[in-house]
Amino acid sequence: MFETSPYFVAEISGNHLGQLSVAKELVREAAEAGADAVKLQTYTADSMTLNLDSVQFQVSPDHSLWGGRKLYELYEEAHTPREWHGEIFTLAKELGMSAFSTPFDEDSVGFLETLDVPAFKVASLEIVDHPLLERIGHTGKPVLLSTGTASLAEIVEAVDVLRLAGSGKITPLVCTSSYPASPSDANLRRIKTLQLALGGDIGLSDHTLGIAVPIAAIALGATVIEKHLTLDRGRGGPDSAFSLEPAEFREMILAGRAARSALGSGEFTGSASESESIRLRPSLWVTESVRKGDLVSPSNVASLRPSGGLHPKHFPAVVGRKFKEDLPLGAALSWQHLD
Repeated sequence: MFETSPYFVAEISGNHLGQLSVAKELVREAAEAGADAVKLQTYTADSMTLNLDSVQFQVSPDHSLWGGRKLYELYEEAHTPREWHGEIFTLAKELGMSAFSTPFDEDSVGFLETLDVPAFKVASLEIVDHPLLERIGHTGKPVLLSTGTASLAEIVEAVDVLRLAGSGKITPLVCTSSYPASPSDANLRRIKTLQLALGGDIGLSDHTLGIAVPIAAIALGATVIEKHLTLDRGRGGPDSAFSLEPAEFREMILAGRAARSALGSGEFTGSASESESIRLRPSLWVTESVRKGDLVSPSNVASLRPSGGLHPKHFPAVVGRKFKEDLPLGAALSWQHLD
């Protein structure tokens, strides 16, 4: 899993608006857009936080999307019921996609194992939950590891916990845990930093608006792109403000795959598509009829398209030399024509 590069994951999260029919439509739109996988989030409000009204259990008042909201109520609204998971995963598979989820507690890992998910995702804030990481690692499945909020030391530590527990392939995802995130905070050069520190594949979990940041990430080597998908931002929902609509998601995938194919090998070998342009590069041509014994000069030889004659760099060396045979207008100049 995650072998296709770039590998596009459509995050459904709370964009189902509490309706299974909407969740299924999101799966269909993800498939139509060309996504490789869809992803859910598996938790309950009770497994995420306490049902308390005190300020510690509320989103900070100045938050742009969820300011002042009680955490319990926010998670209650956004969660995906367990009884939906099987239907959503089955539909995704029928449409040719993989389907997996982000568990936020150890019990959710066990539940997802009963559904035989092919991989797991670790959310950015849970990167410090080592018992959860160990439980995920024990499954032996591949893991996408979001790194928002984390220091490099914390990322390395989390990777070590997963590996020691027996995890499959681990792909860290550069992430800015801000909703929506500004492109100026994306800090995509972290992709190279993680490649140097950890080796292997690095991806992006993106919360910016638009598709520019994912495309830039692919150009920097990101192999996995996770992005939230919504049917219509105008319909609202907890995640809609930083999600792509289906047409935008498809545009991102098409542009991302084009960007990946455009990277090439980095070698200056010329491509087959350039063969005609190579044929049309300039060379030295006789520009008027000449007789044996005439001197080569700018009036009878010039650097012109196409190729076929001597390289233009030889022009200074041939000026003043004698033609040793008659040549017509349009002859490709070669050394054998000159004394």
